[in-house]
Amino acid sequence: MSFSQEIIQWYSTHKRPLPWRDTQDPYKIWLSEIILQQTRVAQGIPYYLKFIENFSTVFDLASAPEEKVLKLWQGLGYYSRARNLHATAIDIATNYKGVFPSDYKTLKTLKGVGDYTASAIASFCFNAPEAVLDGNVYRVLSRFLGLETPINTPLGMKIFKAFALENCNLNNPSDYNQGIMEFGALQCVPQNPSCTHCPLQESCVAYQTNKVAYLPVKIPKAKPKKIHHHYLVFLDPSHHTLFEKRVGKGIWEGLYEFPLIVSDQAMPFKQLLEEPLPKAFKDLLSTPYEHSLFNKIPILHKLTHRHIYAHFWVVETQKPLKTGMPFNEIITYPTAVLISDFINAFKNSYF
Repeated sequence: MSFSQEIIQWYSTHKRPLPWRDTQDPYKIWLSEIILQQTRVAQGIPYYLKFIENFSTVFDLASAPEEKVLKLWQGLGYYSRARNLHATAIDIATNYKGVFPSDYKTLKTLKGVGDYTASAIASFCFNAPEAVLDGNVYRVLSRFLGLETPINTPLGMKIFKAFALENCNLNNPSDYNQGIMEFGALQCVPQNPSCTHCPLQESCVAYQTNKVAYLPVKIPKAKPKKIHHHYLVFLDPSHHTLFEKRVGKGIWEGLYEFPLIVSDQAMPFKQLLEEPLPKAFKDLLSTPYEHSLFNKIPILHKLTHRHIYAHFWVVETQKPLKTGMPFNEIITYPTAVLISDFINAFKNSYF
């Protein structure tokens, strides 16, 4: 029995009953694959169901306000995925009349759709002989074939793509692709895989050469940069606060947050006031106010390329905030989890 046949046979017995497995609807497959980028299946399922409940078709998603999409996405991180999701829905609804392209090359031109997602949609929905490559597939192929080329290099991606296409089952690419991903998720796991009960044991180079723990090879990433976020949580006598939409490219684009000062280190409040501040904040701080640090220990929020140490300074002013909004209403806006967690903790302790 060939490698691909072994994978398909294993998959027919062990596949999980996931909500997107009973459909070939490109919209639902696309939605699930975007959600599962950088997200574990267990975490992604409730988000998928929530999105399907709110946007049953690509037209529903396309016509929704971006803020609603970002709010539903809240907690998944990597918010560019949500913005790309919305942009592509508009593209499909407007330029493709709601019909997803069926070929890999056209799918790959859609915003937020790369090699993996295009291959997944093409094979799952249209049975096209395209091979998927995700972390699970890299691990299975690396161990089975004994490939030691680092998987996170251009050369590694090229070599593994060639092997993935070579081993793809042309008669049933959908079950093969889903099967090899499932195999990596359940059987050929990163740590302590069950090699003694593996159907590929006899042909697995890594098992035969005692290199299972060594493969796949991955070049370590640079250490994340450490930065400090100092949030100014203004409160006036009516419990209004300043809450603004984050502008510009970068993390959390389009999400809402309190006025922010970024620095390389922790600073006392007096030193913060020496930083460049918008005139509106300077005017507020020129009138009587009281300040306190809500969290005595910085809250560590880890992102891929940076570690954020967050400080929430509560600034109670006697002057009404002309552009403020009721504190109890800000939770309805899309925010990063860091901000959402603070809002909930502050409401429980302050009000």
